[in-house]
Amino acid sequence: MSRGRLTSVVAERIRDMIVGGDLPAGERIGERALMERLGITRTPLREAFKVLAAEGLVEIVPNRGALVTQLSLADVDAAIEVLVGLETIAAPLACERALEDEITAIADLHRRMVEAHGTGDLMGYFHLNQAIHQGIVDAAHNAALSRVYRSESARIRRYRYTGNLDGVRWARALHEHAQILDAFQQRAGALLREILRAHHLAGWRVTRAMLADAAPHEGRRPARRRSRTKENPAQGGAPSVPSNRQ
Repeated sequence: MSRGRLTSVVAERIRDMIVGGDLPAGERIGERALMERLGITRTPLREAFKVLAAEGLVEIVPNRGALVTQLSLADVDAAIEVLVGLETIAAPLACERALEDEITAIADLHRRMVEAHGTGDLMGYFHLNQAIHQGIVDAAHNAALSRVYRSESARIRRYRYTGNLDGVRWARALHEHAQILDAFQQRAGALLREILRAHHLAGWRVTRAMLADAAPHEGRRPARRRSRTKENPAQGGAPSVPSNRQ
């Protein structure tokens, strides 16, 4: 495996651990334990940290290493407002400019997302969900719009994932996505814009309430503790990432 590919794979594994809550917000990530868990050396790990730092998921602090970024609810409120605004701009443009192949690709992502929901694959569902939203924005064929949306979406993906832990909201979100796909296929820009707006705001109301209940002291960093990178028994352990130890 090439060095660049290995960095990408490691970054993806750590990203999922952050998004899924396996690496808690505000805590230092123990390098040695993570190297052992993923079966890698320090070089690809630190390169992956740089990728995740650029996305805003980790902070690299001198003499302390990498910490999982912690945002306040106010921070995420602001980011959601930006994402809703960007999709509001993108929806009519996407309906006007999308290639037929792009609409077909979104439909395929939706089909796979429905399958992931049916099997209870929450992380797989989430990846497909994010790809659909980014795909609709990309179909607007505005590079600046796509770039800003991708950056802001990556920064708060851990918080957006939380909402699907509510089974009722997860099922409702799937239904809303069927409406999103239908409007996109019809190239109904104004309708798609309003469905996307309602979809985001409904999801964030549920997610915000869940986060507020879990962290009543909003915006306060917890006391620093030793990083916990041991396996989650409920997940049955993480597979090793191929390493180039040469």
